[in-house]
Amino acid sequence: MTIVAIWCRHIGDNVIGAGSGLPWKIPSDTRRFRELTEGKIKVMGRRTYEGMPQKVLMGKKLIVLDIENSCEVFDKENHIVVDNADKLENYPEDLYISGGASVYAKFFTTPSIMPDIVVDCVYQGEIAPEMKDLINVGKSVEVLEEKYFALPQRFELDNVITTVWLKKGDFVEQSVVKSILAYLENQGE
Repeated sequence: MTIVAIWCRHIGDNVIGAGSGLPWKIPSDTRRFRELTEGKIKVMGRRTYEGMPQKVLMGKKLIVLDIENSCEVFDKENHIVVDNADKLENYPEDLYISGGASVYAKFFTTPSIMPDIVVDCVYQGEIAPEMKDLINVGKSVEVLEEKYFALPQRFELDNVITTVWLKKGDFVEQSVVKSILAYLENQGE
């Protein structure tokens, strides 16, 4: 199993969200996330799950982390609820961590489920000052900078710079890394 974390954060303050939405609208970033995770099992928190349009999630394999185990999934065939991320330690398939901030924090601070690969998209633009309830991944970025190394390639598209990071000292499945890099090099073409 390979665990991949993927996010888009704002440069400088590591903001990834505003309330239940995003503090920017970058169609190419949304497309990049969708295409990199297409056909993959995504792991997300209950609030992220409930904040996404159902039509976007229908038919996609998802694991919803909900410590209260009270989340009602609307696609019972493809979506499951897990009350503790530690239960995913020996999951038989690759997992793509998709937010929110508390889910990233759990994975980045639990050695047995730390992501092997991080697709770090950093938005270089401005966040509108009227945005409220900003959510950031600052603690996860601290772990990223300490326990991972960045591959030298940088990919820029629509004011978002993407870097792929690998966990130091561990074997990382090369086919997954190559697939991610190939996608980014071609910008999904």
